[in-house]
Amino acid sequence: MSTAAQLTNIIDKAERLIELCSALQEENDLLKLENQSLMAALDASKGKNTEMNEKLNALKLAKSFSETNEKSLDIKQKINDFVQEIDKCIVLLKK
Repeated sequence: MSTAAQLTNIIDKAERLIELCSALQEENDLLKLENQSLMAALDASKGKNTEMNEKLNALKLAKSFSETNEKSLDIKQKINDFVQEIDKCIVLLKK
């Protein structure tokens, strides 16, 4: 193989390598953009998750207060019922 043929072969291979490098650079740029987009979506999702957890905790707290108030009302009603029974018994004892 002559030196000219070898040089032509090297130039052809170098051109293919440059084209391949350009294609890989474009793919890399696209992957970087996709990565940025996915990172932004992940951050938004994390923010939404945090917000939903805060709402869930607030709902749990509100529910616990609600249950406590219902229990308090039940207890107050039972105490009132007992007081009325005691009053009836006192009236009966006075007779």
